[in-house]
Parts: sequence; C-alpha cells; structure tokens
Amino acid sequence: MGEISKDDVEKYLENNPQFAKEYYDKKLRAEVVGSVFKVNPGDVKDGISFKEMTKLEECQVLFELMMEIQEEASSVEKIVHKILQRLAQLLAADRCSMFIQRSRNGIPEVASRLMDVTPTSKYESNLVPPEKEVVFPLDIGIVGWVAHTKKVFNIPDVKKVSEKNNHFSDFVDKQTGYTTVNMLAAPIVSGKEVLAVFMVLNKQNASEFSKEDEDVSTDMKNAVVRRATRSNKLGSLSGLSIMLLWSANKVFEELTDIERQFHKALYTIRVYLNCERYSVGLLDMTKEKEFYDEWPIKLGEAEPYKGPKTPDGREVNFYKIIDYILHGKEEIKVIPSPPPDHWCLASGLPTYVAENGFICNMMNAPADEYFTFQKEAFDETGWIIKNVLSLPIVNKKEEIVGVATFYNRKDGKPFDEHDEQLTEMLTQFLGWSVLNTDTYDKMNKLENRKDIAQEMLMYQTKATAAEIQTILVSVSSLKQLIKILKEELPEPKDVELYEFRFSDFPVTEHELIKCGIRMFFEINVVEKFKVPAEVLTRWMYTVRKGYRDITYHNWRHGFNVGQTMFTLLMTGRIKKYYTDLEAFAMVSAAFCHDIDHRGTNNLYQMKSASPLARLHGSSILERHHLEYSKTLLQDESLNIFQNLNKRQYETVLHLFEVAIIATDLALYFKKRTMFQKIVDAIEKMEKEEEAIKYISMDPTKKEVIMAMMMTGCDLSAITKPWEVQSKVAIMVANEFWEQGDLERTVLQQQPIPMMDRNKGEELPKLQVGFIDFVCTFVYKEFSRFHKEITPMFDGLQNNRVEWKSRADVYEEKMKKIEEEKKRQEEEAAKKG
Repeated sequence: MGEISKDDVEKYLENNPQFAKEYYDKKLRAEVVGSVFKVNPGDVKDGISFKEMTKLEECQVLFELMMEIQEEASSVEKIVHKILQRLAQLLAADRCSMFIQRSRNGIPEVASRLMDVTPTSKYESNLVPPEKEVVFPLDIGIVGWVAHTKKVFNIPDVKKVSEKNNHFSDFVDKQTGYTTVNMLAAPIVSGKEVLAVFMVLNKQNASEFSKEDEDVSTDMKNAVVRRATRSNKLGSLSGLSIMLLWSANKVFEELTDIERQFHKALYTIRVYLNCERYSVGLLDMTKEKEFYDEWPIKLGEAEPYKGPKTPDGREVNFYKIIDYILHGKEEIKVIPSPPPDHWCLASGLPTYVAENGFICNMMNAPADEYFTFQKEAFDETGWIIKNVLSLPIVNKKEEIVGVATFYNRKDGKPFDEHDEQLTEMLTQFLGWSVLNTDTYDKMNKLENRKDIAQEMLMYQTKATAAEIQTILVSVSSLKQLIKILKEELPEPKDVELYEFRFSDFPVTEHELIKCGIRMFFEINVVEKFKVPAEVLTRWMYTVRKGYRDITYHNWRHGFNVGQTMFTLLMTGRIKKYYTDLEAFAMVSAAFCHDIDHRGTNNLYQMKSASPLARLHGSSILERHHLEYSKTLLQDESLNIFQNLNKRQYETVLHLFEVAIIATDLALYFKKRTMFQKIVDAIEKMEKEEEAIKYISMDPTKKEVIMAMMMTGCDLSAITKPWEVQSKVAIMVANEFWEQGDLERTVLQQQPIPMMDRNKGEELPKLQVGFIDFVCTFVYKEFSRFHKEITPMFDGLQNNRVEWKSRADVYEEKMKKIEEEKKRQEEEAAKKG
C-alpha cells in the first residue's frame, strides 16, 4: 500500500461527508469549543459528575447558539427562547422568563416578553402577547430592582427577602397561581443600558441556585444575548438611516407646499414606520384674527375663545388631517376642515399634544380614562385602536405646526423608547423642513410683489397715446401742478359737494381734483394737522393718476366715494362720533379705496391666477388698493400725514385698512347684523349726548359704522337721481360685460348672466335683485340711524320703481315670446 497524500484524504472526505461529520464530532469538536471558551477537553474524564460536565456542555450550547445567530435571521426573542430552554436544563430550574426594559413617555419600565420557559416548552406558548404583558416600574418587584441596580440577584428564599424589604412582588404569582420559592435574576447590559432581565425560578435539585449557576447564566447572556442585541440595533440604525435619507429626498423634492411635503416624506417611508395606521393633523398658523372677526367678541355678541392654545398662543385648530391606512389595502384619506368629532381628534390626544408639546406613548389606549378613544371597530375590516404614539411636529421657530399620531405596531407590541426616538427624529426633521416651504413662499411673494410693482410702474410711467396727443397739442399742460396751486378752489355750493344728489358728470376730472382738496379744508384738517398745501395737491393729483382709465372703477368712481363719505360725515352728521384725525383718515381712504382697479373682480383674479391672487389670499383687490395707498404715503412728498406723531400715524394706517378692506362685498353680511344692533340701540336713546357717548367711547362700534359707511359710499350711485343712476348703471354693466368677454375668450369659460353682454336685456331685472338683496338694508338702516341720510334711501326707492317698471316690460316681452314659441310647437305637433 502506497503513501496516502493530503489530496487523497481531502478527496475521501469530500466523497464521504457523513464520515467527516462523525469524525469531527467524536475527535475534534470538544477541542475547538474548548479553545474558543478556554475549557480543556482533557479535564473531562470518565466518571466525572454532572456538575463537572456542565462546563463543556455549556460551551457546546454557546457554540451552537452563536452559529445560529450568524447563520439565521432569527428574531431576538426566538434566540433568547432557546437560551432560556438550555438555561433551565443546565441549571435544573423549573422555568425561566425574560423581561425587556423600555421607556414610555420618558419613564423606564420592564415588561414580560417570554414567560414560563421550560426545556420542552414551545416558543409560541411562551411569547407574551402585548395585551397580556406584565409591566413593572423599576421600583417594584425583583425584576424592576435588578434593572434599576444592574446587579445579579440570587435569592434563596423570596419570603425572607419580602420580610426584609419590599422588592419582591407576588403579583404574578397571584395572577397565575404559581409559587416562587427561590430565584436567580440577572440584567443584560450593553454599555450603560439595561436591555432586559433574565429570571430563573425554583431550583429543582437543590434548595437554592449556586455560584456556579450564576456563572453559567452570566456566560449565556454575555456571549449570546449582547451579540444578538447588537445585531438588532445595527439593523435598527440602518433602517433609521434609510428612513431619514428617503425623507430628505422627498422633502427637498417638494418645496411648494407643506401638506404635499409632509405627505410625500411620510408616505415614502411608510414601510419603516412599523405601524398599522398614522395620521398627521396640520395646525392653523394664524396668530391674530382679522379685525372684522374680532368685532362680535368685542361687542359681546360672541364668547371669546376659551379652548386650548399652543405654547406660542395660537388657537388649536386643525385645518387638515391626512390619514394613512397601512393595514390591509393601503389608502390615504385627506380631511379638510375636520370636525371636532372626527375619529382622529375625538379622543382629545392630538389637541393635548398640540397644547402641551409632549410626546404621548399609550398602551391599551381605549382603556385610558383621560382620553376617549373609540373602543369598537372603525370599519368593516374590524380595525381597532390598541396602542398610540403621538408627537408634535415643531419647526425651527419652536412653533408646533402639526401633530403626528401612530397607531398599533404591526407586531402587536406597544410602542417603545426606540419608536419614540425614531418618530421624534422624523417629526423634528419634518418640522425643520418647513423652513424650506416658508422660504419658498417668501420668495414667491417677493416675486409677485415685483411683478405687481413693475406692472404698476409701467402703467403709470409709460405714456399712452392720449397723453402723447395732449403733449403735442399744448406744452402748457406740463405746468398743471403750478396752475392748480394758483387757482382758487371751487365753492362747495357751486358743485353741491354737501349734497347726496351730487353728480360728477358736469365736472371735469381736473376740477374733481380741486374739489377733493376743498373737502379737506371743509373738515378743517389741513391747518390742524399741518398738511403742506403742495403735498396735499400732489397726493390728490397722484391718487387721480393711480386710477386706471377703465369703464367704471376709474377716478370718477373714486372721487364719488370720497364725496359721499364727506357728505355722510357732514350733511349726515355722523362726524360727531369721530375725531378730526379719524375723519381725515376716512375721507382719504375713501378716495383711495379702488386705486389701480383693473376692471375685473376678485373672482376673475383667482380664475386667471394673476400675481395679485397669488400674493393675497382674500379680499384680493381690496388688499392691493390698501397696499398701493400705503405705498404712496411712504413717499415723503406724497405723505399728507407726515406731521403726525407715531401713534397718530399708526391709527391712520389701521383706519385705512378697516375702511378699504370693508369695501369687499364678501364681508358685507358679516358686518350688517352688528350695525343693525347698534342702530337699534341708538333708536332707544332719547338724548343725543347719550348716543354720542355710546359710540364714540367704543372703538369697535366706530369701526363697524365706518365699515358700513364705506359700503354705503361704494354703492351710492344706486341712490342718485334717476338720470344719473341710469347712466352709471350702464357704465357698471359695460365693465361687467368686458370682464365676461375676457372670461369667454381668455379663460374659455361661460360668464354668469350679470357678466354676459348677450343677456343685456336682463339688466333691469338684475338691478331690482341687487337693490332688494344688498342695497335696501344699507340705506334703510342708515335712514334709521340718522334721519339726515333719508334722501339716500328715498333715491334708492325711486330708482327701484324705475328699474322694476323696465323689468316688468322685459318680463312681459319674454312671456309673449314664450307663448308664441309654445303656440308654434303645438301647431307643428298637429301637422306632424
């Protein structure tokens, strides 16, 4: 027989794998295991005791378990279950358990995860479902005390321990009927963090656990459990990194809107959130109400808000909820303006989080007594709330912009400290990302302001064909300003400035400028507030130029509103409620109320997505008129209020805002009831001094009256003598029809009848409807308020008679046409 080479041996072993395994197990496994765990196989001799054998057996178990951790993707619980089975066998214990340590809402606790593990028990029967968890604070029970002290406790007799101190708790024994005699409890520590606690109960072949038993348990947990936990932690960190990376990708992809940004970021990483459902409630960021929304509260007609507020003082108002369903069929539900009883809000938890800024982690949420979670199934799928984790979404300014609430971990366990940290990092990241949308919004507004400013500048500075012709005809027109300063202002009686029936038709636009200047002298504000004559003239002339050359909302309309305001104050005797400064501001604002009007209404601005609509969210044109007016005052050579002190100037700007925004008819119905109640109260007062005190001492009542005065001024053409009203109505209709043409041609939309020139014959009918629905209330209440204003109501009624007679003629005509059409149809039917 020849010499056997290394290659021959390898070839034989490859062809006979079963022999190779048996030989390894018999001759080499003990040496390999011993070298790894520093145990000498030579020490194991024939006839040694079980106690001496356990060292090698322990090493064998550890070796097999480590190989399993490396080769299989087993859960930590399954690995620990095998350890506890071997531990119970090696230590001759009746049973073993494992409690995990976690934190909820920042409070540490231990909770049962594996209970009553024996050498032959099955994993499924030992795994504790979330709803049956036994939870101990760290100051109750041996298991809690072990987690607190991070020390091993070997207790020979639990009764003697309970007599000495109160650490032992028989709560579990009472629940299960089991009797604990002795125990060995050891913490599983990683660094300074306690991850879990092993409990080994009731030694079977001795009265207590020995020091060797402690060593065995220590070797088991240190060599295996730490490694399994580290592997699990690395997987969690990897998942967190991926989650934040994907979120960042979507956050920077979507800059235009916070709702879309949150939706994309959260939906993209839904797989990593490990929950069955989550919702995001977005909070209204409004800190101050509009002045007209505060009037009912100031007048005592509505209760002030007494509900919860965010830490920075905002009312807790969820303007939108995005509900993500991840169990069963995935679905996203968006609920704008959710009612308080919507299931996401009904419990009160999101409101509580928004109010206090706390992270709330709740297990078995329906059983909670403070919050009212729905206990029944929500839909046909049978889904119910079990555990809840709710967190605030906070931006860089430390303002709570929303609340994210996660429901039911997919594995059925309560949310733990890891979930809190993960979701907190996510919500912080989302909160900080709001800076992107805020910056984008600011940039957009700046861009829109630039576009509007450029449009205004081009319109005012670029000479029109008509202006060029006036220059070519006469150069003297360039000296208009000097001419105005030298000319004598018109007498009020000559142009009927104090009359409600005033008509601008006989007066040139140039003369109207001088009439406007005259009104400021009549209310005695020029000398009192030291308004330079040149500045007043320049401002008045510039306001005139600020009005565009359009069909109705032009300088003549602006002047008429200013003149009506002047007349209400003086002839209508409303001036007695206001100071000279307030009257100054009211007349000035009335002149400016429609400056730079484009001949189209707010709805058209929104439909055409104009820069104005993108800049202003509500009362679009009115806010533009206000901004334009304030822009003029920023120029010292145009600032007629330049000699006021700071407080007076701020008062003027506020009154400008109230007066000009009040001309938005969309706000008319908000203020009419408040005005009517003031009128009712005045009617009951016998003395004039009482009425003056009642109004003049209350700034809110003065603002309500002023706002209604602006409406009365804006609509005053409807009260003029018929020969004036009929002409103005045609001008208004023509401007509406021009907008209708734009809607038809530019927007490709069919205009409403009021804007449709093809339905021009319906104008009388529309006028009657407008008088009845809007105008009658205004002037009837003003005639009740002050009898001196009755001429306006009388003029309105006279014009209604005129329009009604024309509407009746139209109706009669349409009736005959309909009858003729019906007759022709009947004749055609007979012939057929």
